[in-house]
Amino acid sequence: MSRRLPNPWLIAALVLLWLLLNESLSPGHLLLGTLVALIAAKGLAALRPLPLRIRLSRAIPRLAIAVFADIVRSNLAVARIILFPATRPRASGFVNLPIDMRSRYGLAMLAIIITATPGTLWMRHDPARRTVLIHVLDLIDEEALIALIKTRYERLLMDIFE
Repeated sequence: MSRRLPNPWLIAALVLLWLLLNESLSPGHLLLGTLVALIAAKGLAALRPLPLRIRLSRAIPRLAIAVFADIVRSNLAVARIILFPATRPRASGFVNLPIDMRSRYGLAMLAIIITATPGTLWMRHDPARRTVLIHVLDLIDEEALIALIKTRYERLLMDIFE
């Protein structure tokens, strides 16, 4: 990565994407796509993101399987709530989840997992208190939910990103 050409792989990918989206390989599109890619790469280089360090371990497939299973299970639970609303009273609520993870990438991944799972939503991260506010559509047991997220997601994400 040099100063003049901040991220050559990103530039190449953006130019290729530009050409694919425009369905044309004309010199004008190639020039315009290259110009847009160079400007985008310079802009992203100015952000100076922290280097990403991923520890390749068994935690990655375990996390992927757990997230997939939880998303399917939550989809079914939310569908049941919508289709059969009178089976039992529902109580939605907010949960303050204490977080031990410090990695920004791990926290971002946890936010994606929680928000992608139907019935839960990442609302706010408080880095000073090291907590995350989560909204839950059908809150049954707050402590069980905290334990589930910490053991099922946070521990695996810490194995991967820290």
